[in-house]
Amino acid sequence: MTPSSAPGPAPRRDFPLGGTTTIPRLGFGAMQLPVARNGSAHDRNAALAVARRAVELGARHLDTAAFYFSGDVRANDLLREALYPYPADLTIATKVGPLRNPDGEMYGEATAGQLRPEVERNLRELGVDVLDLVYLRVGRLSAKGGPPLGERFAVLAALRDEGLIRHLGVSNVSAGQLAEARAVAPVAAVQNRFGVLDQEDVALVDTCAAAGIAYMPFFALGGSHGTLADDHLRAVAERHGATAHQVALAWGLARSPSIVQIPGTASLSHLEQNMAASDLVLDPADVALLGAAAG
Repeated sequence: MTPSSAPGPAPRRDFPLGGTTTIPRLGFGAMQLPVARNGSAHDRNAALAVARRAVELGARHLDTAAFYFSGDVRANDLLREALYPYPADLTIATKVGPLRNPDGEMYGEATAGQLRPEVERNLRELGVDVLDLVYLRVGRLSAKGGPPLGERFAVLAALRDEGLIRHLGVSNVSAGQLAEARAVAPVAAVQNRFGVLDQEDVALVDTCAAAGIAYMPFFALGGSHGTLADDHLRAVAERHGATAHQVALAWGLARSPSIVQIPGTASLSHLEQNMAASDLVLDPADVALLGAAAG
């Protein structure tokens, strides 16, 4: 298949989170901010600069979690130091569920009774009275799905009713678990693994689009479990004079109107490249070619 030179329509640039909160479809993930690379000392000033620059470049949806930390360096603390007082149009999503010890080991999963303290911890660390979006993350690092989540999701729904949370989400879930959560309370967002080279979750992406639920992929750029080495991806990137990462982000935005990309990085140069992906418009032939890339 030869890609056409005629561009398709530009994807919509924003998404109505929960039907009430408009967010750009290209945000920023904070997971990498606390992580020292190659055993070197953590550069706090660099991490703060990346967080500030992300907002300067138009990111208005940030994704974080209290369990994003390395040693005593925490993503929530970095975001608060870099950005507080937060811009009025900024939304911050966090996740609760996984439990990590100080050494970083993810040793367990929060019970229903442990979720309120985890939500309150995120409130304190971020320095806010209300969390914009809280995901119930299930399964720790295992494959999506698992035991019922209704009891735990009901705890978050009660905290939303108290005014501590605006919108609710679920992460690492199966279609059945999403349906279970929606039977308890409205779900504004799903965060599952999905990307141009990892399209196993495509049916759930389409379910979210039909229901008006944001789908925010993790590992859209390969993450720690893969790379973006693919001939189709490379060909489209070369054709547009773009990087493979930019094409992967643009493909997600073109693939579904529900997708909100939240790429993470601790590098200013990579951040600049990622945020520029919102200006990359793929034509239908590009999208079709990349749609077969995972096969």
